Amino acid sequence: MSATAAAPQLRTIDTNIPARLDRLPWSRWHWRILIGLGTVWILDGLEVTIVGSISGAISAKGSGINISAGDVAGMAASMYVAGACFGALLFGRLTDIFGRKKLFMITLGVYLAATVATAFAWTPWFFFLCRFVTGMGIGGEYSAINSAIDELIPAKHRGRIDIIINGTYWAGAAAGALLSVAALHIFSPLLDWRVCFGLGFVLGLAILIVRRQVPESPRWLFIHGREEEAEEVTRDIERQVVESTGAQLDDPDDNITIHQRRAIPLWETARAIVARYPKRTVLGLALFIGQAFLYNAILFGYATLLSKFFGVSTSNAPYYLVAFAVGNLLGPLVLGNLFDTVGRKPMIAGTYILSGVLLLITGYMFDQHQLSAGTLTLCWTVVFFFASAGVSAAYLTVSEIFPMETRALAIALFYAVGTGIGGIIGPQLFGRLIPTGKTSDVFVALVIGAVLMIVGGLAEIAFGVKAERRR
Repeated sequence: MSATAAAPQLRTIDTNIPARLDRLPWSRWHWRILIGLGTVWILDGLEVTIVGSISGAISAKGSGINISAGDVAGMAASMYVAGACFGALLFGRLTDIFGRKKLFMITLGVYLAATVATAFAWTPWFFFLCRFVTGMGIGGEYSAINSAIDELIPAKHRGRIDIIINGTYWAGAAAGALLSVAALHIFSPLLDWRVCFGLGFVLGLAILIVRRQVPESPRWLFIHGREEEAEEVTRDIERQVVESTGAQLDDPDDNITIHQRRAIPLWETARAIVARYPKRTVLGLALFIGQAFLYNAILFGYATLLSKFFGVSTSNAPYYLVAFAVGNLLGPLVLGNLFDTVGRKPMIAGTYILSGVLLLITGYMFDQHQLSAGTLTLCWTVVFFFASAGVSAAYLTVSEIFPMETRALAIALFYAVGTGIGGIIGPQLFGRLIPTGKTSDVFVALVIGAVLMIVGGLAEIAFGVKAERRR
């Protein structure tokens, strides 16, 4: 049945489907969902780190494209982020109309086509265009996938799982750095950076095959008047879980009331969210702007910074990014469970503020020439150990603090606006300040990033919601 076929009659219903999904024990079926959907963050980490690692290689003589390292770290990064913002809004809207499943197949297809096209770029304008379209695919993934995961994962596991999944971005980042090292040493300047982008296609294709097994979200179905289909999907999920675990499932009597609706235009959703939840709107923007500025600025410009200030060669820069990525990956793995036990509010506030303060300290040490390439990487690994856990929880927060009916659109809206402001300005600022060769200029950008993270933490203290284990 198509979402655009004869529209079902909409009404107010009572349903126990969320309670039935939440009472399921962890099973093989849940692992399949995580592999099929959660691995999108690996792709994003792979893309961002590859560009950060090989910016020098792309701009090198004989690369086949006449582009500067500053343009790769600045303009190309901003185009990627701009595409992600546009994709989040476009596909977030389409996700609400046509469902999660259709869109997370389409968005991955967009990514696959664009990343292959990037490998064949011959001029700067085509390279920038490919980065924009690649970003569109990734941005669409964020809006479709975050909502789908939150709607399919039991509430008691959601906090830890969401944070770990978002943290796998850094597994992709580490893989991207290592693959860059191999490609830079094996292939010629004309081919090395192109091979790196081709590797993203191979991983994405494998994910596409697994993703075909993921069902439509029952929550999306019953919200849009298709409760019979939602019941069928839920029964099939329960059957698979029972077969793999042997568990006996109780019949929950915890119903919720849902006002079914058709797809709502994004601008109406934005207006309703701002009017009804002004404090939560401020919170969502503060969390997303802070993390987008900090992460996109540093990641896209990291290799260029190491080369400019410490003389690290293009072929060796990825090694530093591997260490940096490992620290970021460990943060969600080590701290993730605390977001369920200690609580979202204290953990998000604490990790944001602590990472901001530590970044101020390391930024000052960098400005005073007290750090080497190795010690700077070590310091930032510690900073982002805390930041990555908090940032991973930002997506979970936006998903949990707004009604189920607007979940995908809320994620798309805050991702697009927050990333659009922080993720575009950050790389452009670093891309312009690093080439000056002045540590004081870079320190200014680091201070801005640190302050934005601290503001995000303070916003969590003021406006945060205790959303642990909510449906």
